[in-house]
Amino acid sequence: MPKTAEKKAAALAYDADLRDLQIQLVNMQVWAMAKGRKIVILFEGRDASGKDGTIKRIIEHLAVRNTRVIALPKPSDRDKSLWWFQRYVEHLPAAGEIVIFNRSWYNRAGVERVMGFSTPDQQADFLNDAPNFEHMLIEADIILIKIWLDIDRDEQVRRLKARRTDPLKRLKVSAMDDVAEAKWCDYSVARNEMLTRTSTATAPWVCVRTNHKKTARLNVIRHILHVIKPPKLANHVSKPDPGVLFAFEPSAIVDGRLAP
Repeated sequence: MPKTAEKKAAALAYDADLRDLQIQLVNMQVWAMAKGRKIVILFEGRDASGKDGTIKRIIEHLAVRNTRVIALPKPSDRDKSLWWFQRYVEHLPAAGEIVIFNRSWYNRAGVERVMGFSTPDQQADFLNDAPNFEHMLIEADIILIKIWLDIDRDEQVRRLKARRTDPLKRLKVSAMDDVAEAKWCDYSVARNEMLTRTSTATAPWVCVRTNHKKTARLNVIRHILHVIKPPKLANHVSKPDPGVLFAFEPSAIVDGRLAP
């Protein structure tokens, strides 16, 4: 089969799979609204790892009034004086709502650590406090899903370069892009400690290999559907590919599953 035909066939297959999964997301939300479920999904990952695109496909057909995406701006001086989790608590869901954090309280363990926007003591306190905070959320009947999107270094460079030359991606370009490349190793160290310290039995991290954006998106949606598990739904959805999406464990840092 010619390459152009292969690409067309692959695109059609992706569109069909995505549509099927989005229908199941709609069914899931109907169930969650009827049962009063409270759902929080947080996305973390390196710059250009595909957070925006993945979130866009998840919410595309969901109810606007019951679905919110939270991407908080740089904290103000007042924000900096608050208890760290306070900015996020006000955005937590009520019954029947889904809240997706496009970056979350884990900023303190990532960009704030690498860029020196918080002190070592604040960062240490966060790593101690985050599991306790998340345990409180789960005790409050919040379904919490934590997703780390991982990307290889060369692929990140390629995507960041594409941002700078594509006029439609102009709003994604920031001064932090260059920092992401220059401080790759620092971000790796921060990621490794964050995942190791804050992946717990009650609030585990899953990691997603996102070099292939479309494959990653489909597997993330499958994971969400299986975690929430509304009746008569999860059995109709294939499980995520473990070669793409896997539960974090420390060995993933050294065995090649996470980019070094």
